[in-house]
Amino acid sequence: MSYLKKYSREVRDFTLVCKRLAERMYVTSQGGNLSYKLEDDLILISPTCVCKSDVSEMDVVFIDLQGRTKEGTRKPTGEVPMYLNFYRDRPDIRSVIHCHPPYTNTFAVLKGTNWLMKPVFPETVAEVGPVPLVPYGEPLTQRLADNFAPFVKRYNAFLMENHGLTILSPADIWRTMQLVDILEISAISILQALAVGEVKELSREDVRNLENTMKTRNLPMIGAPGVNSSMVDLYFPGEG
Repeated sequence: MSYLKKYSREVRDFTLVCKRLAERMYVTSQGGNLSYKLEDDLILISPTCVCKSDVSEMDVVFIDLQGRTKEGTRKPTGEVPMYLNFYRDRPDIRSVIHCHPPYTNTFAVLKGTNWLMKPVFPETVAEVGPVPLVPYGEPLTQRLADNFAPFVKRYNAFLMENHGLTILSPADIWRTMQLVDILEISAISILQALAVGEVKELSREDVRNLENTMKTRNLPMIGAPGVNSSMVDLYFPGEG
């Protein structure tokens, strides 16, 4: 049985998320890419040089963890090195989306404070976590992939300097799409607040109490399993 037939439901969801990214203008032209781990050594990944609004079930590519194409007639995204690093360094991860949501991307080019590293909204704290800025690297290169190394085990979402956003998730591709939406709406509100005044942050106690919410909702701790002991340590590092 072909992978396309075996994983028809996952492929359908994958192509729908491609279209959702385009509809919400989180990607433009042929930009952005995404992947979905289906087996320990099988990844569903978006094709190169195809607008996300046009991606069909016949366009998707299946690769292994060495980057070799297992099924599909198109070439996979040129960001394969980045995805191979993610799945190697974070075996808990099932899906990844890289895109360019315009409000979130403001913080990828802003010289000032990265407000996405600060606790502002409860939902964003509990579900996305802090979003560090990964140093710039030329797209489609191993250097860009390797620039994530200091961050990838501690966080689940990353601003790529002068480039875009990448979010990892231990859940399916629809859940990762939800996380992109959560972060983009948060970015809009933060930027609007900065335009008219100052941003109010949640306190250490607020963040600590949100761990109760995470337990109630069965949300995993941000980062690779066992790396982070608390959300307070993530948002207030080095403060004791």
